[in-house]
Amino acid sequence: MTKNETFILQMDYSNEPRRDILCIDIKSFFASVEAVERQQHPLQAKIVVVSKPDNNGGLVLAASPRVKEQYNIRTGTRIYEIPRQADIEIVEPRMALYLEKNLAIVEIFKRYVPHSDLHIYSIDESFLDVTKSQELFGSVWEIATNIQQAIWKELNLVATIGIGDNPLLAKLALDHQAKTDEHNQYQAYWSYERVPDTIWQIKKLSSFWGIGARTEEKLNHLGIYNLFDLAQYDLQKIKTKFNGLGEQLFFHAHGIDRTLLSDQFVAKANTFSKNQILNHDYKNPEDIKVVIREMTEENAQRLRKHSLTTSAVKLTIGYSKHIVQSGFSHQMAISATSSSKKLVDYMLHLFRNYYEPYPVRVINISFNKIVPKQGTQLDLFEPLEAALKDEKLEETVDFIRKKHGYTSLLHASSLLPNSMALQRSKLLGGHQANSDKKEGGRG
Repeated sequence: MTKNETFILQMDYSNEPRRDILCIDIKSFFASVEAVERQQHPLQAKIVVVSKPDNNGGLVLAASPRVKEQYNIRTGTRIYEIPRQADIEIVEPRMALYLEKNLAIVEIFKRYVPHSDLHIYSIDESFLDVTKSQELFGSVWEIATNIQQAIWKELNLVATIGIGDNPLLAKLALDHQAKTDEHNQYQAYWSYERVPDTIWQIKKLSSFWGIGARTEEKLNHLGIYNLFDLAQYDLQKIKTKFNGLGEQLFFHAHGIDRTLLSDQFVAKANTFSKNQILNHDYKNPEDIKVVIREMTEENAQRLRKHSLTTSAVKLTIGYSKHIVQSGFSHQMAISATSSSKKLVDYMLHLFRNYYEPYPVRVINISFNKIVPKQGTQLDLFEPLEAALKDEKLEETVDFIRKKHGYTSLLHASSLLPNSMALQRSKLLGGHQANSDKKEGGRG
C-alpha cells in the first residue's frame, strides 16, 4: 500500500446468512385507498388524508404521490400549510377501511409464504422470506412481480418492493430506491456485494433505518457524518460510546443483519396504556375525573380479556400549552387486580393527590407490572361475597360490551358533554374508524 492509498474496511460476508427477503410497501397507502374508493388512479389522484380536518392544526397522515411531488406535502404537514389554491381533496381517515385492505393484502402474501416466513411490520409494510418459495413460484423477481400484479389487479394499489440478502438490506432497498424507481417497476435489489455502492452512498445518517436525530447528533460528535464514516469507525470505540447499540449500528453500516423472519418472539406485555388528547382545555376537575374513569375502565376491560392483572398504576396529566406548568406523572404500587372499580379508585386517588387547578389537555393512564391472573383477587378488608359479586358483575358487563359494543353500557356521566367515551368508541388507532364522508373539507 502506498502513502496515497487509504485502507477501506470491508467485511467478509461468506459466513453471513443469505436469504431472499422482500420488503413490501403500498405506495401512499391511506391516500391510495381513498383514491381507489373514488374510482381514481392512486398515482394521479390529488388527495391528502388528514386527522381532524376541521381543525386548522390537523395533521396530514398520508398524501398521494402526485401531491407529494407537486406541493412537497408530507406526513406531519399541518392542514394550514396546504396551499388553498391547490385542487387537493382533503379527507378524514377511515382506519377500519385501511385495516380491511391490509388484511386483503396479507392474504395475497400468504399465497407465497407460510405464516412463519411473513412479518407484518406496519399497516402498509411487510417482510416476506421467499427463499423456499422459489421452488414453487419461480425466482425472487418473479415472485415480487406476481405479488405486485395481484395487489394491482385485486385492489388497484401500487406495491413497491425492496429485495435483499437480509431484512435490513431489503428495507434499505425499499426506502432508498424502490419507492421512487418507476423505471424498474418500483423494485430494487441490494446485496452484500453492493454495500459500497448503496449503503455507503447514503449521506444523511438520520435517513438510515434505526438512526434518529439524537443518535445522529451523538455520532456527529464522534466525527461520523455519513454511513461510510460509520462503517470505517473503530468498532471498540463506538461500542464504548453506545454499548450494544453501537455494535449494531456498525454492522448495519456494513449491511449485516442476522435476523431470521422464522424466529418467533413472544412479546412481554409489561404495560397497558391509554392516552387522550382532549378536544379543548378542561378546567372543571369533575370533567377530568369522568375521562379518567372511562379510560381506566377501558384498560381494565383489556386486562380481563387477556386474564391479566396489574400491580402498579400510573397517571400522567398534561396541562394546557398556554400555561407554564407542564403537568405531573405519578405512580403507585397496588395489590394485583383487574377490577375496574379498584383501578378507578387508585387513579382518582393519584389525581386528587397531585392535581393543581390548571386547565388540562392530555391524560394518560398506564398499568404496569402485568402478570397472568391467579384466581379470584381477594382483599383482607373486603368481604368475599362482595368481591365475588363485583367480579361477576364485571364479567357480565364485559360480555355485553363484547357482544353489543363498548357504548352499550355506560355510566350516566359518560353522557355528559365533556365525556370522551362516545368519541373514542368511533376511533381506531387514534383516528376515525370509518366515515361515510367522501368529500373533504375543501377541494
